[in-house]
Amino acid sequence: MTTAAPTALIADDEPLLRDSLQRSLAAAWPALTVVAQARNGREAVELFEAHRPDIVFLDVHMPGLNGMEAARQIARQAHIVFVTAYQDYALQAFERGAIDYLVKPIDEARLADTVERLKGRLQTAAPAQAPVALETVIEELARRIARPVSANPATPANPAIGPAANPLANPASQALASDTGPLQWIRASVGSTLKLIPVDDILFLRSDEKYTLVATVDGEALIRTPIRELIERLDPQRFVQVHRSVVVNLHAISHVTRGPNETADVHLKARPEVLPVSRSYLHLFRQM
Repeated sequence: MTTAAPTALIADDEPLLRDSLQRSLAAAWPALTVVAQARNGREAVELFEAHRPDIVFLDVHMPGLNGMEAARQIARQAHIVFVTAYQDYALQAFERGAIDYLVKPIDEARLADTVERLKGRLQTAAPAQAPVALETVIEELARRIARPVSANPATPANPAIGPAANPLANPASQALASDTGPLQWIRASVGSTLKLIPVDDILFLRSDEKYTLVATVDGEALIRTPIRELIERLDPQRFVQVHRSVVVNLHAISHVTRGPNETADVHLKARPEVLPVSRSYLHLFRQM
């Protein structure tokens, strides 16, 4: 039985997803300490050996050593939660083996269920004693994932964004070309839930290679629309790009502080994040 404060490791090659999962875990399980974040499977194994956390959140698809291969090396030394973008074919293997899994983007209710199961397992059994045929599930998942994508078409839904027309009309539409005028709302899939986010509520957007984080006062969502497409459709009187990966709502800014080497930081009124301003965009704030 685990009596010390629980610890966890997060492994995902997407920085936004790692940070988003860590924030969600902090809200859902304040007693849990995330001791490290790994960018790939090899780093996950190395950090696991260094920190020996109780729980490992493993992205299934990572460059180099993937989540399945990392799980083989960590198996039965920690409670493993797989994080996957696949919503159908792989989940059958998870469920048959009673393995915990989360689907990207992470649904808060689903995460809460996983947290409760993990708490119970930490109190009742060490990973090696858990009634889970982990190795069997890993092998089945590895076989399924190795199949051609066309045989397993279930992939994470892309968000749809649109103008001021009825936001519930044609929710599956992904086209941008037919939309005109500044954006009025953004559709974001969070688990099985479709969130309709009014653009006026957005405080900032931050992108990495695959995802864009949409931050509001009430929370955040991850979408797959690149920031370069969003900035073209946002009202330039309200939203400005301040970094190649950051767009900010001017109405959300509390103050701007100058930094070294012709850079600056944007401080927000309603969130603690400090957003970077690169040299190329510093001129936007010279009169502020």
